[in-house]
Amino acid sequence: MSEIELKNKFPEDFLWGSATSAHQVEGGNKNSWSEWEKKNAERLAKEAGDKWKKWQQEKFPEMFELENYISEKACDHYNRYEEDFDIAKELGHNAHRFSIEWSRIEPEEGKFDEKEIEHYRKVILALKKRGLEPMVTLWHWTNPVWLSKKGGEYNKKFPEHFSNYVKFVVANLGDLVNFWITINEPMSVIASSYITGVWPPQKKSILSAWRVYKILAMTHNEAYNVIHNLNNDCKIGFANIITDFEAINEKSKLNNFVLKVANYFSRDKFLKMVSGKNDFLTVQYYFHKKIKLPVQIIKTNDRIVSDLEWEIYPKGIYRILKDLKKYGLPIYITENGLADADDSRREQFIKEHLRWVHKAIEEGVDVRGYFYWSLLDNFEWDKGYWPRFGLVEVDFKTQERKIRPSAWKYAKICKNNEI
Repeated sequence: MSEIELKNKFPEDFLWGSATSAHQVEGGNKNSWSEWEKKNAERLAKEAGDKWKKWQQEKFPEMFELENYISEKACDHYNRYEEDFDIAKELGHNAHRFSIEWSRIEPEEGKFDEKEIEHYRKVILALKKRGLEPMVTLWHWTNPVWLSKKGGEYNKKFPEHFSNYVKFVVANLGDLVNFWITINEPMSVIASSYITGVWPPQKKSILSAWRVYKILAMTHNEAYNVIHNLNNDCKIGFANIITDFEAINEKSKLNNFVLKVANYFSRDKFLKMVSGKNDFLTVQYYFHKKIKLPVQIIKTNDRIVSDLEWEIYPKGIYRILKDLKKYGLPIYITENGLADADDSRREQFIKEHLRWVHKAIEEGVDVRGYFYWSLLDNFEWDKGYWPRFGLVEVDFKTQERKIRPSAWKYAKICKNNEI
């Protein structure tokens, strides 16, 4: 039994759903990531033996296969979106978060594809026809090839390029969309592309990281203005991955100093730079980290973990929500999920996180929606296909969809608006 008692009713008009991103599910994309995959797939397959634990290697031998790291058809969602939305509706979802692929809309600088914008119009109409509120992400890490050659988000003109793209999309689709997400997880890009250097463009420089930090804040701010100039009634935010940092020794002044620094640069500083340019806040919660001085992540032996060996720590989402209450804005949980191929932990994962979300709501936090990551098993970037996050299992060879048992448990929550 959780330390939080059952049965919890959620607010009326609460948004229940799941999320996807274009490059991870659509298939057939040509962008900065698809080009990087082809150059790095062989290396990633070779490095799997050093990167992952023995139990992971035995459970997911496909991590050693080159094709695991090349997206190609992905889930073929570009062609099968109606089938996938039928599943979402069947599962009781009333909302869905997805992203538009910039490289489809603007394959060449300044040249916009009318056929592709019409495709996304059909996608949104398909959601609305099924009673699902669309939440549309405009940038989920991938850049058109032409922009990638100019440096992508490292280029100081990135905000200008992005605003031109946003203007075209919103002018054509704004009549159908109430919720816009400008950029997805700026901290993930900054950390993985410019600090650890494991994602493209693999710069690995603190100075580069700080440059991109400022550029992405500016990008969001300018996009916010562009969208509201076209449609003042819609709501705009950015998708924010937030780690629940915890000092290993709460009585240690040094440990608490490290905690404050970690929260400042991973969350508070960016929020300060985009202050006044958000109609709502978001939480994308995956990680709980215990830290101490010298800066170090502490792992304990009794952790419950996902297939990626990410700790499952539901209380962290409550602590984050309580911290965000001070901003006085509505909050949507736009991603929360785990890799769980055998579906042995997903039901409990969802229920426990939602119980802590409900506790935060009871204590005055204005949470208005929850989007599980992800609707479908998909292409998980530099990890490829082996991590299975989906409510729906996907056979990537046949493209067969199979609803997992945990998805039906989540469906019951969605339909009843309670745990």
